[in-house]
Formats: sequence, C-alpha cells, structure tokens
Amino acid sequence: MSEVIATYLIHDPSHNLAKKAEGIALGLTIGSWTDLPQLEQEQLKKHKGQVISIEELPKSESVNHYLGKDVTRGILKIGYPSANFSGDLPAILTTVFGKLSLDGEIRLVDLEFSDEVKENFPGPKYGLQGIREKLGVYNRPLVMSIFKGVIGRDLTYLKEQLKEQALGGVDIVKDDEILFENPLTPFEQRIVAGKQVLEEVFAETGHRTLYAVNISGRTFELKDKARKAVELGADLLLFNVFAYGLDVLQSLAEDPEITIPIMAHPAVSGTVTPSEFYGITNQLLLGKLLRYAGADLVLFPSPYGSVALDRDVTLGIAEELTKLDDQFKTAFPVPSAGIHPGLVPLLIQDFGNDSIINAGGGVHGHPDGAVGGGMAFRAAVDAVLAGKTLKEAAEDNENLGKAISLWGVVEVKS
Repeated sequence: MSEVIATYLIHDPSHNLAKKAEGIALGLTIGSWTDLPQLEQEQLKKHKGQVISIEELPKSESVNHYLGKDVTRGILKIGYPSANFSGDLPAILTTVFGKLSLDGEIRLVDLEFSDEVKENFPGPKYGLQGIREKLGVYNRPLVMSIFKGVIGRDLTYLKEQLKEQALGGVDIVKDDEILFENPLTPFEQRIVAGKQVLEEVFAETGHRTLYAVNISGRTFELKDKARKAVELGADLLLFNVFAYGLDVLQSLAEDPEITIPIMAHPAVSGTVTPSEFYGITNQLLLGKLLRYAGADLVLFPSPYGSVALDRDVTLGIAEELTKLDDQFKTAFPVPSAGIHPGLVPLLIQDFGNDSIINAGGGVHGHPDGAVGGGMAFRAAVDAVLAGKTLKEAAEDNENLGKAISLWGVVEVKS
C-alpha cells in the first residue's frame, strides 16, 4: 500500500489512547466514518486513515508534575494513504502534523514512507561517496573548518583565512551561516576568489580543499543564484534550509543545472525540535527528511559542545543519514559546535569514519592559527586510526601537543 505511517508521542489527559488514535486517523483524513452511509464508506475507504498500533507507556510522575496535569503517555502509529496528498513534503507534513501540532502535548517522532511515496524525492545528488570522490579521500573522517570573524571584513581577509585553513590540511571550508550577500564579500566574488586560492594551495601542496559558499537571498532568486555559482566553479553550496523550507532544498537538489553538492545547516530548526512534548524529533527533521529532500552533508549539534544534543539523538540523526536505502544515497553527518582536536577520539568512536569533523574555534583558536589548528586535527585523526592515544601522538607532533595543552583531550578505550 502506498502510504506514510506517522509515529507520535502522545500525552493524553483524557486517558483514552484508542479514542485519541482513532480521532487522529479520521480527523486528518475523511473526518468521520460510522455516521457515513455504506456507499460513501466504500467510496472513501481508500482515503481513510488507519490506526496501525497503540503502545501505552509507563506513567511518569515527573511528566505529570511538569505538565501540571495527569496524562496517559503513549506511542501511536497512524497510516495515511498517499491518495490523500500530493507527493511533496509540505503536503505530507500538513497532512500528518498540520493542525495536529496545535492539539496539546503531541510530538511527531518519525515518518515511514512506502517505496512509491519515496519516489517523489531526490535524495542526495552526490552523497557521502560522491564527496569522497571529489576529494580523493576514502579511508578517514573528513575535517572541515569555518570562516570566523569575516563580517565587516573584505575579500582579502577572507582569502587569507581560506588559504590558512587549506594549508592546515582541512578538506572543506564553509562560510559562516550568517555571512550573507554584502558589498565587502559579494557571493560571486567569494566563489571566484576562493577557487583561485584553493587551486594555488593544491598546486603548492597537492592537497585538495573544497569551499562551501552560503547561498542566500529571496527564495525565488535562489535557483538562478545557485546556477551562477555552478557556472563560476563553486564546489558546494551551504544552505540554511529551515529559514526557507524543506521543499526549497528539494527544488535546488532536483535542478539539473545545479550540479554541486548541498550542505544543509540546522539554523532555525531549534524552533521545532527541542521539546520532548511538542514539535518534531531531530532524528526525523535533521536526519531522514533532509536526506530525502536532497542534502549531501548535514550539520547538527554535537553531544559535546556548548550547543549540545543528547548523544543518543545525535547518533539517531547520523543513523538516518547513513543507513542503507535502495532509493537514496547516504549523506555525510557533520556533528558540530564546541569541537576541538582533543575530542577526535570520541567523535570517531561515536560517528565512525563516515563523518565530518567540523570546527571553528577549534581551528582558529590554535596558538599557531588556522594552519596549526588544521594540522592538529589531521594529526589527531591519523593518531586515532593508527591506534595511538593523542598524548602519544603529541610527543611527535607539536601542533597536536599545543592543541591538547589548550583544550585538553578525551581518550577512549578500545
């Protein structure tokens, strides 16, 4: 059957999960059932939502205290026939969680798409392996860094930062998500200047670095802007997807003239994900839906920094991006925020080789600048893959030694 199955976490003050589930199944599809004549029931049968399962959860006094009322907690699964909606994420999300998101303490945990519904979505154009092929790097996590402090600075300053990061051995450098179109570092000039710098570093060192430029502006101008970026030789696009919408990401990913990977930034997603009682789970929003819509790389808060998510949540996001799916390529998980070289053992233990280690201050804050910071990260990765502790590796690597002296180190047991 062609359908989408939604999983909800419910906190029901009426203590009747079966009635709640049936109310959702009917209320978000045909509206009523038992009162309909037999003929109309036959006509509408293919549109009727179905209660798939109901699981009551143990009572929680802490939840009751927090909500200020006694509730029954449960996990409900409701099936929505694809005959009810067009094959796009706005229609699907409106169907399964539109007005329902306003109805008390209810959280959208997951969506399961039948193969027929999944055919409406592009998935990553390049995906994890495609990014690796661009770089020629297959046997380790990638290292990414971020421009810092470039607002109000000119193109010369940006080029200097980019060169230092590339000389440090990072694989990808991305714009800050708040670097928009401006007269000092215009979008098109950033691309041209960045390409020149990175080609010079490649000629000098043989190391390839990719630059992700932030695409921004009015929604209906984005496609033309992205096509121009491709024409100018841009490596990747950084996109603040939740400021624009999942469907805008999909439209960029599906455009045959936009032939470069897209990196999705989670900015604004925190307006709908943090609560355990409301909104959408991070695993669904930052994992599955971004992958389906066409993101090749996905940033999300790491479990370790100042803007942290629970470890299990971040692992869930990474799993949604990388698990095998016959219809979609895998996407790169990019745990971010608060990352420094001393965390590399933990990052590789938790997220494996098929991940990107992303740092801003952990690169630029190194005593020897971005060059030293990039080299410290690369040394940390090499040490972990060689089975060494960072302290052991630091004895022979000054850059790594300075980094762990500044930020410390978290070693992990094999």
